[in-house]
Amino acid sequence: MIRDIDESQAPLMDHLLELRTRLLRCVYALAITSIVSYYFVDYILAVLVHPLTLAFPAGHGKLIYTKLYSAFFVNLKVAMFAGFLCSFPVLANQLWAFVAPGLYAREKKAFLPFLIATPILFTMGASLAYFVVMPTAFKWFIGFEGDKGGLKLEALPGIEEYLNLVMQFILAFGVSFLLPVLLMLLNRAGIVQRAQLVAARRYVIVGIVALAAVITPPDVVSQLMLAIPLYILFEGTLVVMRMVENKDAEEKAKAEAEAAATAATDLTV
Repeated sequence: MIRDIDESQAPLMDHLLELRTRLLRCVYALAITSIVSYYFVDYILAVLVHPLTLAFPAGHGKLIYTKLYSAFFVNLKVAMFAGFLCSFPVLANQLWAFVAPGLYAREKKAFLPFLIATPILFTMGASLAYFVVMPTAFKWFIGFEGDKGGLKLEALPGIEEYLNLVMQFILAFGVSFLLPVLLMLLNRAGIVQRAQLVAARRYVIVGIVALAAVITPPDVVSQLMLAIPLYILFEGTLVVMRMVENKDAEEKAKAEAEAAATAATDLTV
């Protein structure tokens, strides 16, 4: 009995040891990329500040910090943020290497497109936030400067608050653009059907608007710039689901026809 218990526990221990190895590799990758990013932190910060620079009139913008240690911690946060983005391929590879051995060949083939689509969609969302949404939103925010009741109203953004806002924009848009991946995974798992999503379209629209209102800053411009692309992605996902359903139906019909032909041949023989 003891030997049976030991044998049954061995695979679990092997999985735990492999999980520890994968996690350590992820930590090492994140640490190395963060350290390297800290060396280039000034250049990275200059890139992150660029949308705000465009919003201000030439030569008039500035960032401030009111705590002596704020600038140092901002550099650390920027380095870790850049390190996470740079190490994401390694993190995804370690996740895939841990999960893949437990999947059948057909499951690997079905899951691999989602693994490839995830960084692509995240990059699309982050690029939309950086190149379109942030310059537009920041220009709108800066537009409130001027004379108010005889006093000068001037925008003096703090470096910590600005960095948090930029990270919120990038992560919100990047993660939200993974909606097609989530819906396709739920569909392939049989949890959600395309017909159900079509029937619930009006509720999905309300959910998208509510999501955009929660994860973006409280201004209508950025909320619409997230809600509209998300709805387009939702409709595009429905089209892809229809194509996949048609392909599955064709393969099923072909398999049934081959089975029927094989059965007819066996009867003839």
